[in-house]
Amino acid sequence: MLDAAFTSVFGTADSLVSAVSPADFLVCCLASIVLGMACAGVYMFRHSYSKNFVVTLALLPLIVQMVITLVNGNLGAGIAVMGVFNLVRFRSIPGSAKDIGSVFLAMAVGLATGMGYLVLAVVFTAIVAVVNVLFVATPFGRPHEPGKTLKVSIPEDLEYDGVFDEVLGRYAAEYALVEVQTTNMGSLFQLQYQLRMRQPGQEKALIDELRCLNGNLKISLGRAPQLRESL
Repeated sequence: MLDAAFTSVFGTADSLVSAVSPADFLVCCLASIVLGMACAGVYMFRHSYSKNFVVTLALLPLIVQMVITLVNGNLGAGIAVMGVFNLVRFRSIPGSAKDIGSVFLAMAVGLATGMGYLVLAVVFTAIVAVVNVLFVATPFGRPHEPGKTLKVSIPEDLEYDGVFDEVLGRYAAEYALVEVQTTNMGSLFQLQYQLRMRQPGQEKALIDELRCLNGNLKISLGRAPQLRESL
């Protein structure tokens, strides 16, 4: 009875289906399901997600496996596979880079199980899982401290050239004076710096030291909208 499911009603079919036994097909399906769950687990590791996307990701290897099993050996297999990979477009607009990468991972697993390379699919999934954990759990790819804008008011008679360099050099990994303007009817100057802190949480200590140098005038330190390329 089950053998009839692998026989085309058209008599012949140039695909793997005619050469695959029911037992082998079920083993490949089971492998696709298990590895699909592994792909979903890799995606969920320290990442925000929705149940709908996780379920879709877990089912994707099984779906791709069936498509590849049906088209393999056919002259139009290449075109069909490209059509399958175009499914990634359903996440290309709202999704993140990790979403897209996870979809490609699930598709690669489906391709391997559809061709019968079960051991290769398992090894590949394990390698990706280990590398993903290492990359996420380590500082690899972690951005630097975000750029900040520092505004320091000084008296008009203070020679500001280099006066704050020693303090900024100790607290900032990099800094640059980007603007000087007069304030308070010309009685004060305001210096604007763009900088990156060496370590988070040192903003108060930086401001306290700057206050001793600028006569306790106004100082502001906040997130820079965009750090200039010169830094």
